Amino acid sequence: MNTKESLILQGLRAILVERLKEKGIQDVRVLNAIGKIQRHLFISKGFEKQAYEDKPFSIACGQTISQPFTVAIQTELLQVQRFDKTLEIGTGSGYQAVVLAEMGANVYTIERFRELYLSARRIFRQLGYSINSYWGDGYEGKENFAPFEKILITAAVPQIPQTLLDQLAVGGRLVAPVGEGSTQIMTIVDKIDENNFNTAYYHNPFRFVPMLQGISEN
Repeated sequence: MNTKESLILQGLRAILVERLKEKGIQDVRVLNAIGKIQRHLFISKGFEKQAYEDKPFSIACGQTISQPFTVAIQTELLQVQRFDKTLEIGTGSGYQAVVLAEMGANVYTIERFRELYLSARRIFRQLGYSINSYWGDGYEGKENFAPFEKILITAAVPQIPQTLLDQLAVGGRLVAPVGEGSTQIMTIVDKIDENNFNTAYYHNPFRFVPMLQGISEN
């Protein structure tokens, strides 16, 4: 993979970071990660300039790469710290996982579509990120590596799966878009102890593809 890029793309990415600041993203580490990572490498060739618009983009298997603001706000709400064991549900293009890894998280990511899993794993290796990627059912999480300090769900769920709450460490945080309609509310869950949770909401609506159970050979 050729990771060299033009000054034009570097400039477009810098403009994107400024737009995210204007929209309210304050975590400097999130902004720095987005300012460094070449988002155009995660979408189809020929759309390099469009990669730095604050818009979602279609990828394989009927999925999308979330718009940069959505990636930024989910990451900011997660409050990931260096070395946090972090589980991502829904690898997709791999971009969100790389943002987390760039911030120093120890990332485990699960993708149900085999094609996306293989593609993302290839990108991780080519870019030099040590990310633990798996082809599997996100509803099951990754119990053999639990507990996780942070869990991020990148697809819409009608309610947060109990299996994932069980795999969240005490003192840990989970962020997920929750809702059964056409839009979802970003939900933040902090695990107080094994049986008690604090729940908060970021009330701006979001639109995610649904989180599906099982795996796909595609």
